[in-house]
Amino acid sequence: MAPSRSIMVIPKMMMMVMMMLLMHKTCICADISRGSFPKGFVFGTASSAFQHEGAVNADGRGPTIWDTFSHTFGKITDFSNADVAVDQYHRYEEDVQLMKNMGMDAYRFSISWSRIFPNGTGQINEAGIDHYNKLIDALLAKGIEPYVTLYHWDLPQALHDEYFGWLSPQITNDFAAYAEVCFQRFGDRVKHWLTFNEPHTFAIQGYDVGLQAPGRCSILFKLTCRSGNSSTEPYIVGHNVLLTHATVSDIYRKKYKAKQGGSLGIAFDVMWFEPESNKTEDIEAAQRAQDFQLGWFLDPLMFGDYPSSMRSRVGSRLPLFTKSQSALVKGSLDYVGINHYTTYYARHNNTNLIGTLLHDAISDSGTVTLPFKGLSAIGDRANSIWLYIVPRGMRSLMNYIKHRYGNPPVFITENGMDDSNNFLISRKDALKDAKRIKYHHDYLSNLQASITEDGCNVKGYFVWSLLDNWEWAAGYSSRFGLYFVDYGDNLKRYPKDSVQWFTSFLNSTS
Repeated sequence: MAPSRSIMVIPKMMMMVMMMLLMHKTCICADISRGSFPKGFVFGTASSAFQHEGAVNADGRGPTIWDTFSHTFGKITDFSNADVAVDQYHRYEEDVQLMKNMGMDAYRFSISWSRIFPNGTGQINEAGIDHYNKLIDALLAKGIEPYVTLYHWDLPQALHDEYFGWLSPQITNDFAAYAEVCFQRFGDRVKHWLTFNEPHTFAIQGYDVGLQAPGRCSILFKLTCRSGNSSTEPYIVGHNVLLTHATVSDIYRKKYKAKQGGSLGIAFDVMWFEPESNKTEDIEAAQRAQDFQLGWFLDPLMFGDYPSSMRSRVGSRLPLFTKSQSALVKGSLDYVGINHYTTYYARHNNTNLIGTLLHDAISDSGTVTLPFKGLSAIGDRANSIWLYIVPRGMRSLMNYIKHRYGNPPVFITENGMDDSNNFLISRKDALKDAKRIKYHHDYLSNLQASITEDGCNVKGYFVWSLLDNWEWAAGYSSRFGLYFVDYGDNLKRYPKDSVQWFTSFLNSTS
């Protein structure tokens, strides 16, 4: 069970001091190997169904909001879609072997809800069940543990059409029915479940700024959205996600956990935020930025309610938990999944004119978060415009979770960086990814220091991603993979230099 709020919530001044200490806590790193991590520490790679599987019309799969969104003109940077993606639906055996060759312990993948229930509810699609049974069995045959995400953004389109999906409390019963089928059919072999991937991301990107499916937003963003309300919908979505997770957790614990011996968590997207200065207002702003990101979801799961800064700043637009709902949500996860890529500066927003008009979940925090201080970047940039390489943020974030939430078990469920998909660069040169090797080395070094020197309770690390894949609104323009996928030659997989680095790392104990 989660610790009580009275024990774990750090007084305001103490938290401010901690923010400054963590800002400067960095790793003086020796070289690392698998042996640098505790015995039983899990190394794996991560993926999602929509980004990897393709085969969108195969074997009875139903359409999703991302099929609709990716086929809408102007929504995807390179005008692509994920109809084929990297065709892992048909090539999973080949990809499992690639993981085995590297020495990976685990594979985190998601199940496509619309492969199990093409319309979100109704009759089970046995062809979808068969596919995931084959994938799970193929992984276990190679000694690779499956970590399964039930929802990685691909809501069945039928449920959005019927009642706007996550905007309706009806979603809880439909998702719970889907989740229970997964527990029944796969839980004898799957021991690690994640209900959701990055609820903060799809609440903001899908229902605040409208840059991801289902593309809802309002007011100043109306040029890109047909409908929505940025001031309320992100909070409604987040609230329904939390209640849905808690309902599913309750079902799992009462009916399946004892027999199947599994555990259940959520994967959260978490930037680390460093105060732009040592001014009190900027230290407080960094804390608010974290409250409106990780705290939005993890505070209710640990303490039973949203952070006090959200309650005071959002007011009546933030839904309330009943007493019974709060009790259901609190303590409803067994471990915390963290998708961490980058660190930004945070400062107090003194001139929030746009926020006054919008009252949306981004402006409500009263912070400005940027990867720049003046003209100086916080770190080297990867390909993505948002991804700056700041390895010290990993250690600071792990310590923050330890101190604020009572050191729960944590898995780094995603970490990685991308290169551009530049057709002017030869495949031979694209395989030389020294920058990626340094990224993983440095982030892993800081993660290792947080465990062995700081006592953070981290249990595993998943690379995003095994393969180059379809990266949502960025399409195929971004390459995160350890393996290069040749989109012009039958999606052949080629190992980048980082594959050799990870192979050596995973097979070295000293």
